[in-house]
Amino acid sequence: MISTITSRYRYSLILLRELVVTEFKLRYQGSVLGYLWSLLKPLFTFIILYFVFVHFLKIGGDVPGWPVAMLLGIVLWNFFSEITNNGVGAIVGRGDLIRKLNFPKYIIVIASSISALINLVFNLAVLVVFLFVANIDIGWTALLTPLYMIEIFIFGLGIAFILSTLYVRFRDINYIWEIIMQALFYGSAIIYPLSIIATPNPMLAQIILLNPVTQSIQSARAALVDPANATAVSLGSPWWVIVTPFILTIVVFIFGAWLFKRNSPHFAENV
Repeated sequence: MISTITSRYRYSLILLRELVVTEFKLRYQGSVLGYLWSLLKPLFTFIILYFVFVHFLKIGGDVPGWPVAMLLGIVLWNFFSEITNNGVGAIVGRGDLIRKLNFPKYIIVIASSISALINLVFNLAVLVVFLFVANIDIGWTALLTPLYMIEIFIFGLGIAFILSTLYVRFRDINYIWEIIMQALFYGSAIIYPLSIIATPNPMLAQIILLNPVTQSIQSARAALVDPANATAVSLGSPWWVIVTPFILTIVVFIFGAWLFKRNSPHFAENV
């Protein structure tokens, strides 16, 4: 069965591999530090936010290992951000290729998402160093962390399908999505503990946890860094709050794939 699938999609897999390699090489072409920027970008972001929110504003002092938990949140958020931002212009950016070759167009979006996945691996290397430096006690629950990353990947890929489809016709989508992402960043408990909101307003915290990205980040923090990081389960949320992010992830992915497939035959005419 595997050989049959491989044979059927051999050309697509080869093209996917070449697009991933090409995109990753072009990203740092001409850069002095090259691939090191994959490590330095999240590190510098963390240092700045650490001094502002942890050192000066004293946020997160009541959560064990909060600086590392904040770094984990930044890494996972950047992963989601990169998947969706790359997805916006993925089809338009490969307009010449689409007009010349006949191939499944979804490969382009998947390639850009895998490129983000490669960057995540680099970023996780920085995180591992901080885990050991901070002497975080890593338990068996850390094994659940990849599952939350997969959830972010699937949700982000679904959104990337939607955005790349809409951007072919509506070029304002790029600017609209930037504003939405900025609002989501500050509203997703990335740079502050969710407990800050959950203590005075549990209902608002549960609403925030309906976002699959927030739910995944909080669960990853609790599993990898410390259980003190609030999750839908630890807050005693009703079952629908716990289940909704997973349902939303599946719905967004299926709708995104359907919308993309429906419009893909007309991409060459509009890019």
